[in-house]
Amino acid sequence: MMMRQWFDRPNLPIILAVSRPVTKKNLAALVIAYAQDSVLQRQANLVILAGQHRHAAGEERANLDQLFALVESYGLNGRVALPEAHDAHDVAALYAHAAKGGVFVNPALHEPFGLTLIEAAASGAPVVATRNGGPAEIVAKIGHGDLIDPRDPQAISDAIKDIIGNADRHAALSAKARAGSSLYCWNAYASASVDIYRAVTQPRLLACDMDNTLTGCRESAAAFRVWRSTSSLPFVVATGRSLHATKMILRRWQLPEPDAYIVDVGTRIVFPDGEGRWQECTEFSAYLDQDWDRAVVARMVAPLGLKSQPRVTEGPHKISFFGTASDAAAIRAMLGDNGVAAKVIFSHGRLIDILAPNGGKAAAIAAYARKFGLSLSHCVAAGDSGNDADMLAACGHAIVVGNATAELDDLPARKGLMRVSRHHAAGVLEGLARLGLHGDSSAAVAAAA
Repeated sequence: MMMRQWFDRPNLPIILAVSRPVTKKNLAALVIAYAQDSVLQRQANLVILAGQHRHAAGEERANLDQLFALVESYGLNGRVALPEAHDAHDVAALYAHAAKGGVFVNPALHEPFGLTLIEAAASGAPVVATRNGGPAEIVAKIGHGDLIDPRDPQAISDAIKDIIGNADRHAALSAKARAGSSLYCWNAYASASVDIYRAVTQPRLLACDMDNTLTGCRESAAAFRVWRSTSSLPFVVATGRSLHATKMILRRWQLPEPDAYIVDVGTRIVFPDGEGRWQECTEFSAYLDQDWDRAVVARMVAPLGLKSQPRVTEGPHKISFFGTASDAAAIRAMLGDNGVAAKVIFSHGRLIDILAPNGGKAAAIAAYARKFGLSLSHCVAAGDSGNDADMLAACGHAIVVGNATAELDDLPARKGLMRVSRHHAAGVLEGLARLGLHGDSSAAVAAAA
């Protein structure tokens, strides 16, 4: 790392913080604690890794501006580093540097878990951490530092000095950090948590793609219609099509009407109003407005010269083109390099949809499920193409039908995700049978033929 470029006294140990620059992470309090303690400034330099600055917008940009303003107003140049970019090697090197006489600090107002405290422990860095949330358990279990009131800058600076100003205590905490880091294995912890959560959340909502998932085979579509007539499991269609096109295709295939429609690649939710009509969910639409500038996105991708999909496919939170996987990758890179928030979805080997960053099928299913007190863990998703990938990855159970495209080949294997052998709606029924939500799918298809 570039200590000599950052600091007037590069040989001093460092106080390290790593987090996103959002208000709840409370990074400003750490800068103020450091700025108001002249002894602490003589003992150590301060390094804050607060994300990739070029991508910051909204709340993150406001917090970064506040941090730079504090550094300037307190005259801390040469003593505080706020690197504009970093990679995994930089993070590892700074953790290791903090272990050499320094300290890692998590001053969050509330921290749900505290993975950075475990990363610090693995490197041997003592910690000063918020007493609110997961850090209380982690620090108590490993014993590698102190807890503080994150709203008290004096308490923050005193706790840091108690560690970096006492070589014997620093060495003892560092030894505990290295020994105790083995108490936590993130992969095992996450896997066990997910297994427990899924064990107590039975499927309570089916979200199905339409084209080539429910459609594609008349016999299996008929079998799905029979299943629907006897099942009490709520059912929504999640498709890239417009509402009008979706209703028309369902009628053409004699498929059952769902309890709700998620259309336009997860940028619209439409449900019954209780009076025989369908209405759009305005709350979800307002949610998609956040951090989305459609005009900027359209202007930025225009020079690529891609052919637009028909105007009827357009929407306030969706811009659509025909193109290749390479075209989609170029759009992602262009938007990312310019810090423009959006999701880019490639599907069916030729369709590119640019969505509001909060959009997508998984987000729409989650929003619909919340209306009934459910989460994604309660949902079963079924699909066949790239625009289904997010819901197949996020829902508690997922069915990848046998005719799925190569766009789903890289979908990570996990507990709850099934790759079934049967195609189209027969594949959906096969998956439901495995979940105990349907009888023999082969018999059902044969009976409907």
